Amino acid sequence: MKLATKLIHAGQAPDPSTGAIMTPIYQTSTYVQEAPATHKGYEYARSQNPTRKALEDCLAASENAQHGLSFGSGVAATDALMKLLRPGDEVIAADDMYGGTYRLFTKIYEPMGIRFHFVNMANPSNISALINENTKMVWTETPTNPLMSISDIRAIAAICKPANLILVVDNTFATPWLQNPLDLGADVVMHSATKYLGGHSDVIHGCIMLNNDELREKLYFIQKSCGAVPGPMDCFLVLRGLKTLHVRMKAHCENGKTIAHYLRNHPKVGKVYWPGFTDHPGHETAKSQMRDFGGMMSIILKDDSLDAAKRMLTSTHLFSLAESLGGVESLINHPASMTHASIPKAEREKVGVVDGLIRLSVGIEDVDDLIADLEAALNKV
Repeated sequence: MKLATKLIHAGQAPDPSTGAIMTPIYQTSTYVQEAPATHKGYEYARSQNPTRKALEDCLAASENAQHGLSFGSGVAATDALMKLLRPGDEVIAADDMYGGTYRLFTKIYEPMGIRFHFVNMANPSNISALINENTKMVWTETPTNPLMSISDIRAIAAICKPANLILVVDNTFATPWLQNPLDLGADVVMHSATKYLGGHSDVIHGCIMLNNDELREKLYFIQKSCGAVPGPMDCFLVLRGLKTLHVRMKAHCENGKTIAHYLRNHPKVGKVYWPGFTDHPGHETAKSQMRDFGGMMSIILKDDSLDAAKRMLTSTHLFSLAESLGGVESLINHPASMTHASIPKAEREKVGVVDGLIRLSVGIEDVDDLIADLEAALNKV
């Protein structure tokens, strides 16, 4: 079964009691049992919910995985993975990553005794140099947020496997439509489903997909014990969003390509970060592991001052100034003061997240209207 079909049908069947084609929203906290410990597979909604089960099965199918687990947010999914670790353990992580992940690692888990090494993962040898007996996990994003750097998942997996390290890939930017990290050797794939999977900017959700049975049982125990689970309405919204992921991603990619080339040729734009350009340092790797290049990109104006960036950020109309990404509507963002503000300025700037950087999430509106919006904003810079 191909992905577009999986997204619409996997984990879902007409409701046996009514024939409803859509998975019902099982808005319940508990389930009646026939006798103590004798039930229909559902005891308490923190542990199991039929709407969530349908979503988790569909999510697993989307990444060619055996198991899927849903959480109340992408950060909650990340938090569950961190709870696999113990004081003294070490994690090698990408130095260009979502600011909320960096904050969780450094402000919550570092004080608990977990050590994090942040490195440029575009060069896999940077990982090899840091592996020791305490290393337990490698965490990467590809493409990265916000600099669109590309990590070679196959090469990193080849480093992790002999050392028995858990390789986690945050696949939020690419989505299962563009990239399947488990097929490339990763152990766990994680998504902020708030973004492209939900696709309509109306739900907060996170998920983990994997094949390892033992690891799944550990994560399920964390999920039900710590309770960072989504409600059934949230699961319904993500399940609905998944049904159109493939058609939305085609439009995001088409618009993204057009916008990236428009911006690169604009006299007021100094640099465009987008892996679809043949001279992007990670283009060949991206081409080998992705099906297309997506609708995410970042730019720096030729006038790379904060004031110039602010003028552009506050002059668009169709590109709404807001955090998040991956919805049908286009968004514009200032990483240094918004999504990555929790990363210290010196650390941000060391990897290239400077005050003049602007991130765009290109939506699926008519591309001519989007270009007109950007042109009007750039004219004010």
